[in-house]
Amino acid sequence: MATIFTDKYLPELLEKQQAPGLSLYMPTHRTHPDSEQDPIRYRNLVKQLKELAQGTYEEVATAPLFAQFDALATDKDFWNHALEGLAILATPKLFRVYRLQRPVAELAIVADSLHTKPLQKYVQSADRYEVLVLGLNGVQLYEGNRYHIDPVELNAEVPKTMQEALGEELTDDHFNTAFATGNGSNKAANQSTGNVVHGYMDKSEEAQKDAERFFRAVDRAILEHYSKPSGLPLILASLPEHQNLFRSVSHNKQLLPEGIKGNAASLDLDELRNRAWQLFEPEYDKRLDEAVAGYEANVAQGLGSDLIEQVAKEAIAGRVATLLVEENRIIPGSIDAKSADVVYKQGGDAGVDDLLDDLADLVRSYGGQSMVIPKGKMPSQTGVAAIYRY
Repeated sequence: MATIFTDKYLPELLEKQQAPGLSLYMPTHRTHPDSEQDPIRYRNLVKQLKELAQGTYEEVATAPLFAQFDALATDKDFWNHALEGLAILATPKLFRVYRLQRPVAELAIVADSLHTKPLQKYVQSADRYEVLVLGLNGVQLYEGNRYHIDPVELNAEVPKTMQEALGEELTDDHFNTAFATGNGSNKAANQSTGNVVHGYMDKSEEAQKDAERFFRAVDRAILEHYSKPSGLPLILASLPEHQNLFRSVSHNKQLLPEGIKGNAASLDLDELRNRAWQLFEPEYDKRLDEAVAGYEANVAQGLGSDLIEQVAKEAIAGRVATLLVEENRIIPGSIDAKSADVVYKQGGDAGVDDLLDDLADLVRSYGGQSMVIPKGKMPSQTGVAAIYRY
């Protein structure tokens, strides 16, 4: 029932949904004894949801949803497989349970729409990357960030081994000694006398060709099913002799120039994450700096703003190309999608929409992109920084 959240699940949640929208977020723990408190905290959040829904939405609409929330509270197997965070989003027509690789703040929100900003932050955070652990007899993809890394369930079209990729085309022993002339006992002699050799390739050359074909197949599948949809940087982890060969056949623009060299399959997850982050951290800092510099340069030319009301109007007009949003910040309120009027609300985070959430939705609906930025890197104090198209 629970799924590790990835980019591909977000579009469904961003579609206009039937009210009410119930959104629950909480940090969870992988190990005992910290994990013992997770079901208790979960039940408290469900209680908050019920209190928020009472008197605002009809019980006939919320009762079936709360029955599913309540069933999870006593599911021991569910709580035994926790990661760092949990997100549950429900409407009369959907009930989605996602495990997250990073902690999220506790939230219980009942509103006319789903609260998706924590998930948008999850997929937009600049510290995410993928690691391709590659060997001739095994392929595995991981998704990670600065804190955690987890295996990704591979699409069936990604070949896991050379045998799987090449099948009957795989050379049995990478060696063929068929000759048109000569007895094949002395390759050097045949070459020196000018004899024409047909179908001959020594073992190392044949192995190289098979490896190259295998790596091409892996590259195509990873590019199509992972790198293109996610846009995440890709780190190659393989033996040194495979690094250059894979890069020579790869068409993946997300592949970073430096990789993890060695037998990565022997590394535990923490060691793999540590080595991947050492490689990726400079790229992460560069991406943040470029985003901020881009905003500042555009503001100087009158092509940007950090005023929420103004940005909302420009978003409705389709002018916002890029929106920077402050990490972990919620501004209670909503934006009218037709008039672009901004309505601020009181009463804390619970039970109300988030202005920043609505604004990011608007920008994306008009073809723009949004990026979640740590508070210390944000170039504004309002929680937003927008770059205009024109």
